[in-house]
Amino acid sequence: MRILLSVTFPHEEFNAAVRNGSAGKKLKKIIEKIKPEAIYFTDHDGKRSALVVIDLPEVSKIPSLAEPWFLTFKADVKIQVAMTPEDLEKADLDKTGKKWA
Repeated sequence: MRILLSVTFPHEEFNAAVRNGSAGKKLKKIIEKIKPEAIYFTDHDGKRSALVVIDLPEVSKIPSLAEPWFLTFKADVKIQVAMTPEDLEKADLDKTGKKWA
């Protein structure tokens, strides 16, 4: 199952890591550990953020994906299921629509 982690970094914690030169090393360590399919750094509501795409083999792996962000940066993490067009096609929405219409 593919998931999307939305990570939002608090200013104070991340600024401190930038100032002391550890932000890059900390990010690299997390990225190497969680092995995302893709990761994009952006902003969300004026805060530094990351959007992380991960193939989740089983739900018991969620803590190992979220905790590094919590513990390293005191970041907020949101987890959403994400589908590709192929995944959505397998859902057979037409059949579901007829059943529930």
